[in-house]
Amino acid sequence: MSDTRAPLVLVRMASERIDETVAVLCDAFHDYPVMTHVIGDAGAEYDRRLRAMIHVFVSSRVLRGDPILGIEDEGRPVAIATLTRPGGPPIPESILTLRESVWEMLGPGAKARHGALVEVWERQTYPGLHYHLNMLGVRRSHAGRGLGGRLLKETQALSLANPESLGVSLSTEDPKNVPLYEHCGYKVVGYERVPNGPETWLFFRPDDAASS
Repeated sequence: MSDTRAPLVLVRMASERIDETVAVLCDAFHDYPVMTHVIGDAGAEYDRRLRAMIHVFVSSRVLRGDPILGIEDEGRPVAIATLTRPGGPPIPESILTLRESVWEMLGPGAKARHGALVEVWERQTYPGLHYHLNMLGVRRSHAGRGLGGRLLKETQALSLANPESLGVSLSTEDPKNVPLYEHCGYKVVGYERVPNGPETWLFFRPDDAASS
């Protein structure tokens, strides 16, 4: 039987669509190790706190003018990739203020747990100018349809088209993702277990991997 579903469309998410972007990532990352570790046992408050965390992160990408890629199903975004482009501006002061308001909501324990994660990520930062794939999320309703791989390829194409970029880095805290990224040509260039928290792997795929 032929597939009669409408084709899914790759788009650049406009800044005014931030709420739609956040909604996709909240669905995709609902049970992700970083989110559950940082937020902790929040009970009925978990979803609200998750949304606040992800909203701040996406806002920082929007205000820096970094690319946010999306895949739409009949006009509704179902997959998102947020990127940091090489040589972009620093995080605006307004985001730092917004972050502090979120940490007031989440509490000092969540802020400390996030700080420990950031220390590890900063130690693992890959050198040189390149794109960093911050978050890659697919709605659970659309999992298994190759949308994550499609966004990976588009990210790699952006890097190839940018003469300043050496490749693409990304990290994961889900062990199941490790072989998937390796299959896509990414190599593990860093690994560490966060104190009392999840494991984290840093990957890099150089642009010249496309010709190897």
